[in-house]
Amino acid sequence: MTPVVAVIAPGMMGAAVGKRLVDNGVKVLTSLKGRSGETAARAKAAGMAAVSDEEIAGSDFFLSILPPGDALSLIERFAPALKASNAKPVYVDCNAINPATVERVAAAIAPTGCPFVDAGIIGSPPTPLPNPPPQAGEGKSMNPPPQAVEARVVGSPRFYASGPAAPRFASLRQYGLDIRVLDGALCAASALKMSYAGITKGTQAIGAAMMLAATRAGSADALFKELQGSQKEMLAWFQRALASMPPKAYRWVAEMHEIAGFVGDDPTASELYQGAAHFYERIAEDFDGRKKDVAALKEFLNK
Repeated sequence: MTPVVAVIAPGMMGAAVGKRLVDNGVKVLTSLKGRSGETAARAKAAGMAAVSDEEIAGSDFFLSILPPGDALSLIERFAPALKASNAKPVYVDCNAINPATVERVAAAIAPTGCPFVDAGIIGSPPTPLPNPPPQAGEGKSMNPPPQAVEARVVGSPRFYASGPAAPRFASLRQYGLDIRVLDGALCAASALKMSYAGITKGTQAIGAAMMLAATRAGSADALFKELQGSQKEMLAWFQRALASMPPKAYRWVAEMHEIAGFVGDDPTASELYQGAAHFYERIAEDFDGRKKDVAALKEFLNK
C-alpha cells in the first residue's frame, strides 16, 4: 500500500526528499509552523501538504531532517501528538547527530510507542527525476519490478539506516530513496555519518583555513600553483566542495560539535572538531555580513 510520509522540515534537503517521494506517488505531509515564506514556497513547489501536528502523527513514516541542534526539540514538540496517535509512524531520525545523541532521541521517542530508526544521509539532495513514474492513487499498491526501483533511486543521496525497524524504512526505496540497511547497533548509521562527515567536512575546514591563511600571507598564488602541480585531484575536489560551503556553514557548526562528541574518547581529536565548529561559525557570520573571507576563498578557488 502506498504510504503517507511526513518530512520535517522542508529545508533544502527535506524539500528535495519530499519532492522525490511525491514524484513517486507518495502523499507527503509537512509542518510550516513558525517557518518562513521562503520555506513555505519550497514546500509548495515540492508538492508537500502543510498540515497540523495531529495529522502528521497519523502518517506511516515520520522523517526528521533538520539541523542537528534541533533534533531533540522536534521530538519534544511532537511527542504528545505521537503518543496520542493510533497510527504510530516509524520515526526516522535522519540528522547528523552522534550515537550518544541518538540514544537520547530514541529514549524520548520510546514513550510514544513509535518504532525508531537511526539514519544518516550522505550525499546531496535528490535531483528531480527526468521521467517521473506514473503516480499511484493513495492506498494502491505500486509493486514496481526491481529494475524500476533502481531507476527511481538515481540521483538520491544514500540513507544509511540501522535499528530493528530499519527494514520497514527501507520499503521507501521503491518510492525513490536510496536506503541501505546496516547491521549492528541501533546507532550504526549515525556512527557512519559522523565518521564520513568528519573526513569530508573536516577536510574542507582545514583546506579553507589554509587557503585563507595563504591569502593573508601573500602566498595564495604560489599555494594554488603547487596544489595544481602536486595535488591536482585534491585541488579539484576542494574547488567543487568549497564553492558551495559558505551558505551551508551555519548548519555545519552543530554537526562539528556532534562529531567532537563522537570522538570524545580522544581529547585531541575532539579539540580538532571543536576548532572546525568555530571555523564554520566564523564563515557563517562572514557570509551573513561583509563576506570578506567568502570573497577571498572564492578568489583562491577561481585562480
